Amino acid sequence: MDAKLTLKLNQDIIEKAKAYASNKKMSLSRIVEAYLQSLTSENDTSEFEISPFVKSISTGTEIPANLDYKKEYSDYLIDKYK
Repeated sequence: MDAKLTLKLNQDIIEKAKAYASNKKMSLSRIVEAYLQSLTSENDTSEFEISPFVKSISTGTEIPANLDYKKEYSDYLIDKYK
């Protein structure tokens, strides 16, 4: 059973969300519903695919605080272009 929900949001965000929904050929209500479903569901049954990056964040994978990103990337490029 559907029920009505009133939200108070920033007007710019509303306009951007409407444009996004229009591009996806979905209603804004459906997008909000799917998002809330994904937040509250233990088994993600939404039709939106969650990217591997977002999944890695949600699994608690930890990145060392002292990780030198520039060195890691430099090493990667050196190995790649040997």
